[in-house]
Amino acid sequence: MSFLDQLSPHPEGHSAGRAGWLRAAVLGSNDGLVSVASLMVGLAAAGTSTSTVVTGGLAALSAGAMAMAAGEYVSVSSQVDVEVADRAKETRELAEDPEAELAELTAIYEARGVPGPLALQVAKALHEADPLEAHLRDELGQSEQSAARPLQAALASASSFLTGGLVPFLGLLATGTTARLWLIVAVTLCGLAVAGLLAARVAGTPLLRPTLRVVVGGALAMAVTAAVGQLAHASGI
Repeated sequence: MSFLDQLSPHPEGHSAGRAGWLRAAVLGSNDGLVSVASLMVGLAAAGTSTSTVVTGGLAALSAGAMAMAAGEYVSVSSQVDVEVADRAKETRELAEDPEAELAELTAIYEARGVPGPLALQVAKALHEADPLEAHLRDELGQSEQSAARPLQAALASASSFLTGGLVPFLGLLATGTTARLWLIVAVTLCGLAVAGLLAARVAGTPLLRPTLRVVVGGALAMAVTAAVGQLAHASGI
């Protein structure tokens, strides 16, 4: 629970604390659905056998999940490095010139509309309590809720990629190349719609626009891949 939640007579259901893993989960599920489905659609459009489509899909599923996990971990770890460096810099500046840091914090509150004397009073009170946390929060925008968590992001991304990437395999239940191709597309679009709805619901945003964005983007990706597969098949590559 945040400090503001403790002061509030009713619980505040903000989404900031979910931002890190939610972004990774949404990205992972969308990538799993779109990349695996696009590869399978491209292979099916090229007239390859069912075993080839399955092999290609499984390869994309495993490679994509590992790539997503590694990419998220490295990316978010870089963010942690920045946060650590900022903390060290603020610690050094507070030790070297606390008066200048107090003036800086006062100016921040004044810029936000707090009257000068009150801004100075607030800044002094926060400096007496925990000056480092005050500067990290109000000067740099760092907080416990928004802190980068590499392992959490990596696990969320990989697991959601696997979950999303399994959906296109339902399309293989159809018999015949054309039916299989369209069923892969259909189940993937349904999966994208569900992923978009869930992401919007968890984030607390309106449902329609995020869902349409996810579905349209995935449909375009599959259309391009299917066209490439058909061109490759027609040219005999």
